[in-house]
Amino acid sequence: MDAAALVRDHTIYSCVMGSRAFGLATDTSDTDRRGVFLVPTPVFWRFEKPPTHVEGPAEEQFSWELERFCTLALRANPNVLECLHSPLVEYADTTGRELLSLREAFLSRQAHETFARYAMGQRKKLDADVRRHGAPRWKHAMHLLRLLTTCRDLLRTGELRIDVGEEREPLLAVKRGEVPWERVEAWMTRLAAETDEAAAGSPLPYEPDRARVEDFLFRVRRASALQAYPDDEIVQGVVGG
Repeated sequence: MDAAALVRDHTIYSCVMGSRAFGLATDTSDTDRRGVFLVPTPVFWRFEKPPTHVEGPAEEQFSWELERFCTLALRANPNVLECLHSPLVEYADTTGRELLSLREAFLSRQAHETFARYAMGQRKKLDADVRRHGAPRWKHAMHLLRLLTTCRDLLRTGELRIDVGEEREPLLAVKRGEVPWERVEAWMTRLAAETDEAAAGSPLPYEPDRARVEDFLFRVRRASALQAYPDDEIVQGVVGG
């Protein structure tokens, strides 16, 4: 089974991400699509294992296999968590809708570390650009501010909202290079401090609900195996535990 067929025939969830999901799209913005596909369980019984992710087949499209997606979400990977909370869902079958119903199970205070670590890496790149060229890449500066705001609000409220809302125009002004770097730096520093403060009293649990997610994944894998071999007593005995 080729990678394109996995995405085409076995996608359980797909959404639009990037600037369109963040509320930052302009006339020239691309449409970034992200998704989750479910590899049929019997495919894992072969020596050659299926891919954990697939780029394409359409332009600006990227998908994860369900288990890989869940693993990254449990680790509070920013890109995956935001994908799960996109306001622009294009498709979700029964399994995809159940995945969406588990969104809060993936959220924890681990997001503070993962979002902050990613933000720190991006900040170092921006600082290097300023030293080398006298100015940062403004689009990257805008998205770093957006990420820090998202993380702060997640830790404050326990809810992950990725649309920037009223922050759209101030952020787009940064993207256009209309805000002096010194003000952008101060904005980033303030957001980082507010994020640290929010983490201390966050309503989020310290750890995600791994058992709940694992139960979901087991049931999905089991149903897939039984669908492929509904009358096979050996398969039923194995997946039934």
